[in-house]
Amino acid sequence: MTVSEYLKQNTVAYHDAAEKLFNSQKIFSKTFTLEDYKKIIRTNYLMLLHSEDKIFKELDEYSEKLQLSDRKKLPLIEKDLKSLLLEKVVAGNELELISLHEALGAMYVIEGSTLGGNVIAKQLSKTDGFDDVTFNFFGCYHENTGTMWKSFKETLDAEVHENNYDEVLSGAKKLYTFLLNIN
Repeated sequence: MTVSEYLKQNTVAYHDAAEKLFNSQKIFSKTFTLEDYKKIIRTNYLMLLHSEDKIFKELDEYSEKLQLSDRKKLPLIEKDLKSLLLEKVVAGNELELISLHEALGAMYVIEGSTLGGNVIAKQLSKTDGFDDVTFNFFGCYHENTGTMWKSFKETLDAEVHENNYDEVLSGAKKLYTFLLNIN
């Protein structure tokens, strides 16, 4: 089993909890509101604000392999905050990543959310009330979303030895827990 399969299998409950928190089922029934969207953007902003620099710092030696310069999302979500007239704030809790492997796990969560975000952006762009919304964060990779996800997963699977799977999972769980506890 690859580390990406291991992560997918062992983070299902966290992923489902995040979907529930954000009322994701409403996206496909076209009952998702602008307020629901603002909640997702605000929460993801706080997650990125408190994690992106830490993750990228830990992953510096993999910068080229992971194309980190193309994966920065904080500036994009800040544009969404501004367009939605949301204020920048800070989270009440801190995120601590203690290793390269934990950072890879956290990155898995962020990159996975980008994959889902692309679907969300496409769906919401067809929903009433979202005509003027620019999906900078959720549409960050545009038509390259699948390619970027595949490239990330391939690097992750190639670089992480089975002995480190639990440490990578720990990083993913830490970021999910941080995200789920933002209020």
